[in-house]
Amino acid sequence: MKRVITYGTFDLLHYGHIRLLERAKAQGDYLIVALSTDEFNAGKNKRAYFSWEERRGILEAIRSVDLVIPEKTWEQKAEDIVRYHVDMLVMGDDWEGKFDEFSDLCEVKYLARTAEISTSQIKSDLSTR
Repeated sequence: MKRVITYGTFDLLHYGHIRLLERAKAQGDYLIVALSTDEFNAGKNKRAYFSWEERRGILEAIRSVDLVIPEKTWEQKAEDIVRYHVDMLVMGDDWEGKFDEFSDLCEVKYLARTAEISTSQIKSDLSTR
């Protein structure tokens, strides 16, 4: 079984997120989503609209997601790759090159984002209405 992992906040879930998750799952047989905790986001000066528990519930309802784990630190990726026997780390191409350091532990792949949609854009559009 080929295991794939991806990381993110996945707030205000939209079709770009769904496409990324489906394409990540298509890279293997089992998709793990490491979901940024509220505390981790706060440390990045980022605040999600939905709590970690709410975002986890949403992700768990998506057919392509097999397991949701908490992302608590930037540094946990290597440990996650080993602990969950990950074969591939998948991220959006806005992170291109940022996770190449893990290529000695697993394959690293960057997938093109859905260009016309982002959570930042949704928040911006809503604030100007």
